[in-house]
Amino acid sequence: MTDDDRFRLAAAYAHGDHVARRNSKTFYLATALLPRASRRAVRALYAFCRTTDDLVDNHGATQADLARWRAAVVQPVGAQRDPVLLCWADTRERYGVDGRYEAELIDGVALDLEQTRYANWPELERYCYLVASTVGLLSMPLIGLARGVSFAEAEPYAVKLGIALQLTNILRDVGEDAALGRVYLPATDLGRFGLTAEDVLRGVHDERFVALLRFEIARARRLFDEAMPGIALLSPTARPAVCAAAILYRAILDRIEAIDYRVHTERAHTTGVGKLRLLPGILWTALTLRPPGAAGAAGAGVVSARPAARVDDDIPALC
Repeated sequence: MTDDDRFRLAAAYAHGDHVARRNSKTFYLATALLPRASRRAVRALYAFCRTTDDLVDNHGATQADLARWRAAVVQPVGAQRDPVLLCWADTRERYGVDGRYEAELIDGVALDLEQTRYANWPELERYCYLVASTVGLLSMPLIGLARGVSFAEAEPYAVKLGIALQLTNILRDVGEDAALGRVYLPATDLGRFGLTAEDVLRGVHDERFVALLRFEIARARRLFDEAMPGIALLSPTARPAVCAAAILYRAILDRIEAIDYRVHTERAHTTGVGKLRLLPGILWTALTLRPPGAAGAAGAGVVSARPAARVDDDIPALC
């Protein structure tokens, strides 16, 4: 590698860090708890995920645009010119990341070009897997596993946590998505509480909508509870960061309740001071987490690594 190549790579990683800092204060704070090498790699992954998502959300991309992006993403380090793709390609090669999860992430983003309504929870669960659980699966080689733990053992918990995080995003962003004509809340859930997608688009906020949000928040919390024991399967240096991400995102659910579920007009978020107040508890949780199967550990049941897109209209158990 020439000096020029090293300079470009360092600049690319600095750009990835900037993308993470600009777009997600919660993620940026959580990853500050990682060792330097893992922190740099995970922020490069974030920049790749954020840029991929923004192709659809901010730039009105077509399927053809995403196809070109797919082709560019898989190019080796030496062929990359885009700083985001350069730092991500370098990370992918250094850590031996499985490209199938990268492809599935793009599959999930592509869904937003053609599907923003979901018939039932299994359909939405599959979407959450594609756009969020894949990120956790891509992260695991970067942050490492505990000694003796296999990827297959940790995988279901990463899937569960990704679904919990994405469902939390969906609940927080109901108003923003409605402004774009998107309703991610499943039709069967809406119907259970006497609502329609059109009600969500119109910003209906009544006892039916509050009951719906309570139902979805309970689902998200259950997912977080079942995912948490899997954090104990990660390397000790990674646990505080992943714990922080889980607990800080879960706190968004508390904020939704605090604003009386007015997610159409207010954005539920945890303040910087609030996040700092949570840090001691986060570190304690990271130190005391018990692995799955240990006495007192929650979350014995986990979803399969790839939730199947079932088409029944029943609301399944929250698992």
